[in-house]
Amino acid sequence: MKAIVTVLGRDRVGIMSLVCSLLARHNVNILDISQTILQEDFTMVMLVDAGGCDIPFAQLAALLEQEGRAHSLDIRAQREDIFDAMHRI
Repeated sequence: MKAIVTVLGRDRVGIMSLVCSLLARHNVNILDISQTILQEDFTMVMLVDAGGCDIPFAQLAALLEQEGRAHSLDIRAQREDIFDAMHRI
């Protein structure tokens, strides 16, 4: 199952490492990644394959949100089909 992970927050060292290591711990493969810094704000969008994830997707999404809050980041994960449906014009 493919999913979209978005990360928003104040730019600082270690944001990518934080998110990537959490995904790796749960056997989630990163398929594509785009990140940029807009003035002092960090933005990242990842396409991931969560088909081999060792925990339910809802639990993974909750862990990402929890880790984000702990580091003053907004981290969200959505199944790709839901993300696409929400962003159709």
